[in-house]
Amino acid sequence: MAVTNLTYQPQFQLLGLMDGTDSHPLLFLLFLSIYLLNVLGNLSIVVLVRSDGALCSPMYYFLGHLSLVDVCFTTVTVPRLLATLLHPGQAMSFQACFAQMYFFVALGITESYLLAAMSYDRAVAVCRPLHYGVVMTPWRCFVLVAASWAVAHLHSLLHTLLISALSYPRSAPVRHFFCDMTVMLSLATSDTSAAETAIFSEGLAVVLTPLLLVSLSYAHILVAVLGMRTTGGRHRVFSTCGTHLVVVSLFFGSVLSVYFRPSSVYSARYDRMASVVYAVVTPTLNPFIYSLRNKEVKGALKRGFRWRAAPQDE
Repeated sequence: MAVTNLTYQPQFQLLGLMDGTDSHPLLFLLFLSIYLLNVLGNLSIVVLVRSDGALCSPMYYFLGHLSLVDVCFTTVTVPRLLATLLHPGQAMSFQACFAQMYFFVALGITESYLLAAMSYDRAVAVCRPLHYGVVMTPWRCFVLVAASWAVAHLHSLLHTLLISALSYPRSAPVRHFFCDMTVMLSLATSDTSAAETAIFSEGLAVVLTPLLLVSLSYAHILVAVLGMRTTGGRHRVFSTCGTHLVVVSLFFGSVLSVYFRPSSVYSARYDRMASVVYAVVTPTLNPFIYSLRNKEVKGALKRGFRWRAAPQDE
C-alpha cells in the first residue's frame, strides 16, 4: 500500500463548507470575523495569564494553555476554510493534507484533556476547598498539562501514520473544509478495515477518557452543591460551572456525533456543520465563557489598560 503512494503524489481538492463552485463572500466575512475574535480573545488571555501576578492559580494556568491551544486549533483549519469560501476546490498536496490532519487531531485531543483537567480543578475547589492548595500543586498541574500534550500527539501520530499509509487516487475531491480522518478513510482505494479497527478502538478510549473525567468531576460538584445550605453558595457555583458545562457539552457532543456513529447515517453536510461547532465556535467561546465573566480576569484587563495608558498621561 505504501509503495503505491510512492509511485505518484496524490492531490486533494478541498471543496469547502458548501457544495458547488460558487463563492460565498458573506460567509467569508462571517468566519473571518469569528477567527479574528478567536485570536484576539485567546491571545489576550495568554498574555494576561503570563503577565499578571494575580492570575497565578491552577485554574488560570490551565486556561492559559487552553487559550494557546484554541488559537492553534482554529489556525490549522480556518485559513483554508476562508480560502475555499472564495475559491472552492483548493488544491492540497499529500504532505500538506496529512500535516493538517496531524495537528488538527493533536490539538483537538489536547483541548479535550485540558477541559478535563479544568473540570477536575473546579471539582477540587468546590468539594475540597480546604485541601485545594495541597491537591493542586504546581507540579501536579504541570504533569496534567504535559500528559495532555503527550497523549494527544502520540494519538495523532498513530492515526496519521495509519491513514497516510493507505492508497489514494491521483486526484480526489474532499467534501470538507479540511482533511478530516473520516473523509480521508472514505477516499482510500485500499482496504481500510485494519486501520478503521485500530483507529476506532484506540480513538474511542482516548476520546471517552476525558469525557468520563469531566462527567465524574461535575457529578461530584453537583453532589457538593446539593449539600450546601446557603442558596448564595449554590447560585455562585452553578453560575460558574453551568456555563463551563455548556461549552464542554458542545465540544464533546459535536465530536462524538461526527466520529462515533454508524457509517450508514453518514452525511457530508452534517459532518461539516458539526465540525464548525467544535473546530471554530467552541474555541472562540472559551475565552469569554471561562474568563471574561470572571472578576479576577476583568481586574487584570483593567490593570493592563491602565499600565498602557500610564506613559501617555505623564
